[in-house]
Formats: sequence, structure tokens, C-alpha cells
Amino acid sequence: MGPFSGRKPKKGSAVTEEKKASKIVCENISKTFIQKGKQQVHVLEDIQLEVRSNELLVILGPGQSGKSTLLRIIAGLETPSEGRVLLDGKPVKGPGKDRGLVFQSYMLFFWRTVMGNVEMGPKLNGVDKRERRRIAQHYIDLVGLNGFEKHYPHQLSGGMKQRVGIARAYANNPEVMLLDEPFGQLDAQTRMFMEKETERIWQAEKRTVLFVTNNIDEAIFLADRIAAMDGKLPGRMTRVYDVPLPRPREHTDMEFLELRQKITDASQLVL
Repeated sequence: MGPFSGRKPKKGSAVTEEKKASKIVCENISKTFIQKGKQQVHVLEDIQLEVRSNELLVILGPGQSGKSTLLRIIAGLETPSEGRVLLDGKPVKGPGKDRGLVFQSYMLFFWRTVMGNVEMGPKLNGVDKRERRRIAQHYIDLVGLNGFEKHYPHQLSGGMKQRVGIARAYANNPEVMLLDEPFGQLDAQTRMFMEKETERIWQAEKRTVLFVTNNIDEAIFLADRIAAMDGKLPGRMTRVYDVPLPRPREHTDMEFLELRQKITDASQLVL
């Protein structure tokens, strides 16, 4: 059976042995928001997904498909209306240090330096100054910002700001990294560079990564597997694609182009 069989487990059923071995399991996730005037907006419908330990899984879908809401539910920032999320077999009840989140907007402390931003998590967790500086320096070096420790966010380019955000998330030593369209505000050349950097950092750290995007090329370049979502609300998981291409990947390789065409033909996305 393939990575996405289309079968739906019964609600309330026991977790299977396969799911116990998974890092993250989404079981029958649905989400409805209540807007002003008590109007209901059905955002997600019966999402089922398993994420394997140390894999880089991309959630791919157009705008207004619910993919960011799904990521926020996995992060514990939103509560599903139905279903549940399991992390290492335990239900997610809220945010936790085991998950690091990187947003599309930079979300940096503008009054703190690069070092001050990256060391913030360990500082809040009570790590002494010498050790948190060591941790922060390790991740500053990892994301290629050595020499910029004393710079403030307004002195950095967009790509550099996002690297600070990635380093800050890693400095908390999460088991899972959640990236919500982190390069959407970048120009095309910087975005491609940051995609390569994301793969390099993931190869070096080997943590479980969920990456949300609406860009097919970005998804194929990064992913071990791609979970595609429908192009209208409520968002539904339509298919999971294996991406068995060797790394590093080239956008002009025939297998890359064939998979891109296959996903394009089945979706409402742009390249």
C-alpha cells in the first residue's frame, strides 16, 4: 500500500502500530471558525496525515486551502473542532518546546541584536548566560550569520532576517520544526538561495520538518513527501506524493519536471 491509501480510520479507533512509529499523526482533523454574526467558516475537513521521524514533509496548497491552519493546529496554537494530533503517540494539548515555529513574517525583536534574538529561548528556559551564548552561536554559525551577531534586524536583508528566525527556533532544541511559507516575502533569487539553505540545515540537523508552501517547485526541491491540499474551503488532503529524487536536486532534471507536471495537472497551483 502506498504512502496515502485513501482509507480513513474510524473515529475513536485505536492508534495503529504504524502510527505509533510516526512522529506526528493527524487523525480526522476538522476545523470550523465562528466569525462575527455567528457565521461558521469550515476551514478543514477530515485531514489525515502521518509524518515520519526526521523526514522533511511539505504541505502544498493554494491560498485559502487551510494549510496554515493545519500547521497551527499541529503547533498547538489552534484547537481542532474534531479529531486530534498526536506527537510521539501523545495528544497535542497546546504549544510546547518540542515544536519550533517559523512564520512568513519575520517576528523578530527589533530592539535585540541577532545574538539577543537567537538566545531568547534558552534565556527564557533558564539556561545560564555562557551556555545560551554557546547554543546561540552554534545556530548563528549554522545558518551562515557568523559576523552579524551584533547587528539589529533593521540592518539585515529579508533573507538574513528569516535565517535569524530559523536559528532562534532551532536554539530551543525542538524535535519538530514547523515552517509556514517562510520565504513568501522574498525575491525569487533570495528564495531559491534560502531553499538550498533550508535543505542544508535539515541535512545537518536531521529533525522532523513540516514546511508549508503554495509553490510546486519549492515543494519538490525540498520534500521527502508532498501532502497536497484542495484549492477551496474546507481544505482536504487530496494526495501524498513520494519525492524519491536524489539530493541535491536540480529544477531542470527530467524526473523533477515530470513530477512538477504531474502535480500541476492535478492541482490549482502555479509553478
